[in-house]
Amino acid sequence: MKGKLDVVIVGGGITGLTLAALLARGHQADALNITIIDAGKRPSYSSKDDVSLRVSAIANGSAEILESVGAWSGIRASQVSPYEHMRVWDENDGPESSAALRFSASEFAVSQLGFIVENVLVQHELLRILDKSNVQLKFETRIEALPEADLVVGADGARSFVRELSGIKTNRWPYQQTAVVTHLTTEIPHSATAWQRFLRDGPLGMLPLADGRISVVWSTTPDKAQQAMEATDDELGLMLTAASDAALGQLRVAGPSGAFPLCAQHAENYVLPGLALIGDAAHAIHPLAGQGANLGLQDAAELAETVTAALDAGLYPADRPVLRRYERARKGANMTMLHFMTGLNRLFTTDSAVVGEIRTAGMRLFNRSGPVRERAVKVALGVK
Repeated sequence: MKGKLDVVIVGGGITGLTLAALLARGHQADALNITIIDAGKRPSYSSKDDVSLRVSAIANGSAEILESVGAWSGIRASQVSPYEHMRVWDENDGPESSAALRFSASEFAVSQLGFIVENVLVQHELLRILDKSNVQLKFETRIEALPEADLVVGADGARSFVRELSGIKTNRWPYQQTAVVTHLTTEIPHSATAWQRFLRDGPLGMLPLADGRISVVWSTTPDKAQQAMEATDDELGLMLTAASDAALGQLRVAGPSGAFPLCAQHAENYVLPGLALIGDAAHAIHPLAGQGANLGLQDAAELAETVTAALDAGLYPADRPVLRRYERARKGANMTMLHFMTGLNRLFTTDSAVVGEIRTAGMRLFNRSGPVRERAVKVALGVK
């Protein structure tokens, strides 16, 4: 390969910025010209601002990726909320029932199960790192065609323009659900616990925030979601209190609200010659387990490793056989998680009484399953 490798990353979200930081801080950084292009404004964060609506559950393994580029210490020092416990229960049971799933960090010899972090805070800290590098940042810049570069990376989300321009087909599985998101105060402290109740219309997740509030993701029917968006704050608080079975007492809206339709999707190809897709551009899953951001960060780490290893071996990183190494490493794992989340959602939304009994028995069995339980939690933690 003659000269430096031109890498253009389209998308300045968490996944694209992480890839840029990994490449810019890697030992082959001098062999790369890296550019990030994003149609939106540069993200702006201040600790004085209220917690933004978009938050992510960052697994321990994902925190290690962010730490490897120097971003995690700044994130951890800000409005980040570690959670030490998790409680999952079915609509037919209560959070204290024997069938409710309980997880604690101490059980797995870790300090926390994960962190609830504002997306904009992660972006802010990654940009702070990139500002000290030679990476070119082009915000408020739209593309009309695929950029000219040795390697173009589509990190531009579920509606990826890069994926569309490249002609990569995508399989889609609509959930017939809409996610309602908002922040609320609770009557009962959240106790650094992530709570999730499975309802017939879809799951309700309650994530602990550092200031004592919770961030709610309520996956429900489009009709109920519309009712929620048209309701007053008092009415929405009552709706969510009922949906949560008052596990945290009376809930009161204390922040902005929003709604978005849910759809699983998976690109048929992650790579073409000179092109790769990462994050939601390659795959989008149900938010019920909060794994979307973590899968994207794992994609970024794998692609950075693939590019670096190719340069180490004297290979051209943009060749499809080289990029296929990244695709083989991530496509199967992402597909497995996608179908697992889809299956789990369907399992809990069925009206069958027989299935309900099997489901309850299965949750009790899982609580006592030992190695299976441990392995499942380690996958969710992003650790081996």
